[in-house]
Amino acid sequence: MKTTTNTRDGSAEPTGDEVYDVAVIGAGAAGLSAALLLGRARRRVVVIDAGEPRNAPATHMHGFLSRDGLPPATLLELGQAEIARYGVDVIRARVEHIEPGYEVRLEGGPVIRARRLLVATGLRDELPDLPGVRERWGKDLLHCPYCHAYEVRDQPLAVLGTHPGAVHQALLLRQWSEDVVLVTHTLELSPLEREQLDAFGVNIVEGRAVRLVVDDDRLRGVELSDGRVIPRTAVFVFPRPAPRDDLLALLRCSKDDQGWVVTDRTGRTSVPGVWAVGNVVDPRAQVIAAAGMGSTAAFAINTDLLHEDVEHATARHCATADLT
Repeated sequence: MKTTTNTRDGSAEPTGDEVYDVAVIGAGAAGLSAALLLGRARRRVVVIDAGEPRNAPATHMHGFLSRDGLPPATLLELGQAEIARYGVDVIRARVEHIEPGYEVRLEGGPVIRARRLLVATGLRDELPDLPGVRERWGKDLLHCPYCHAYEVRDQPLAVLGTHPGAVHQALLLRQWSEDVVLVTHTLELSPLEREQLDAFGVNIVEGRAVRLVVDDDRLRGVELSDGRVIPRTAVFVFPRPAPRDDLLALLRCSKDDQGWVVTDRTGRTSVPGVWAVGNVVDPRAQVIAAAGMGSTAAFAINTDLLHEDVEHATARHCATADLT
């Protein structure tokens, strides 16, 4: 079996006739964590990286023990350097199609063949269509209080009412600031929600947001349709998570009533030989949780491969014994 060669940017260049033990699609924390463990188990592993991490807009990553405050890109660079020590190949490419039998066709490239698949392609955050939103995303337009609220503690904060979860988000943010407002935007609040917000010290601002006010590359506030500007230094929003699960759909993996691919505790899907981990199956998984999911799946995949290897070895041994 031929091996891959390395390109100048450090990625692998497939020759087209390798058969890997595992193809990992996605090179975020979940995919790299799985590749690390499988590489250490001396499995033949390839990681296919489209270069689209969910947290790319964020300047720092938080809540990851020993790596708190690290830029997300740095974590991925460290991870790729670690898996390289164990002979894991990395291919910079996008997957175009997956054929039955786990033949992974790369966009404009060859087919990668593997005995098992691990899909860790993450999700897209679908944001409200307002001027300033894309530009400020990951800077002072934020979504996860546990990831970002400490950095804007004791500042005037707003929550944009685009989703029923915005109420919980506003209540939660009171742990970091005494000045929190909920801009109703498109959200209809129930009497109970209004009572809870008022009792907990969250001010309700009625009105529809039309844009984020930005000056000198800093968020200054939220402008409403009636012309009012609510001065704020950070805004939280509850984005709609859209899993990047097209490949899993091609494989016809089962989904739940909410449209998310169903897995067991190890990340195993309904399709034999296919695992899925990280944000592609769990929108709430933070970086450290996604890494743990990848590690758990790697244990299960290696065990699954071991059972198959032992079964084949036993069959060969019995066939040889019958000939003697």
